[in-house]
Amino acid sequence: MSLWRTIALLILAGSTVLCSRATYLPEQVTPTEKALLWKIGGKNLKKPSYLFGTIHIIPKERFRLTEQQRQALGKVGRLVLEIDLKQMSGAALFRIMTKTFMSGGKTLRDVLTEEDYAFVREQIARQIPLPFSTLERMKPMFLSSMLQNETTQLGESGRMTSVEIELLRQAKKQDLAVEGLETVDYQISLFDSIPYTLQAQMLVEQLRRQSDVEGEFADMVALYEAKDLQGMEMKMREMFGDDRIFQEILVDRRNREWIPIMERMMREKPTFFAVGAGHLGGAGGVIALLRRQGYRVEAVE
Repeated sequence: MSLWRTIALLILAGSTVLCSRATYLPEQVTPTEKALLWKIGGKNLKKPSYLFGTIHIIPKERFRLTEQQRQALGKVGRLVLEIDLKQMSGAALFRIMTKTFMSGGKTLRDVLTEEDYAFVREQIARQIPLPFSTLERMKPMFLSSMLQNETTQLGESGRMTSVEIELLRQAKKQDLAVEGLETVDYQISLFDSIPYTLQAQMLVEQLRRQSDVEGEFADMVALYEAKDLQGMEMKMREMFGDDRIFQEILVDRRNREWIPIMERMMREKPTFFAVGAGHLGGAGGVIALLRRQGYRVEAVE
């Protein structure tokens, strides 16, 4: 479940980075600038790294890497995504699929009312071309992701692309190493951190609101193109609703866990980090967390 963003501007190509710790007033920590590409310096980093906000799904004709984004990629030693997408192929993909099933032999019938189960069965059987006997054993959040991909036609033959896919293509051209902040196993484990009954309720709501999905998706793409991190963060919180568990597990906790990993990677070599734009903004976003750790995080574009 993830969607969103863009980042900031290259400053003084090849310039050296000051070794002093950045200091921000409390009101300056949370970013207000409209940017998707950000430059990370300070705190004794020898060379700057970059942070870029992505949107996981966007119409192909509406996304191109800018010259500044290409230049930033040309100044680093590796590209780091939320996960290394190379893990999503071959035998690894088969192993991953076996982890998408609910534990204890549970099925959708066990976590839904009879009425909701009948509704979900009808909708999923109509929209996903796989045997329902297999689908009903899957974790509801995984089904939600599958439905999203079916709806948006993501892939080579579809009308949508992913910013991560476009970045991987550019990294291949530049012979850049590609790594991930998380493993696929960890991302799948997130599905087990949220009770299946709560996941199932979200799935039912998603299916009942499908007529609204296209409009909400268009709103998110518009916010992304406007580089409006605050707007995207508010939209995400809106989508998660009143239950804080989704925001905490899927966004806030992951943001906090990424910071020490990013710090280690930046000390090793300059790095281009690309994560969902919804992770960048807000008091608990990656930019604010890095600034609190003493880094200068400056908008590029």
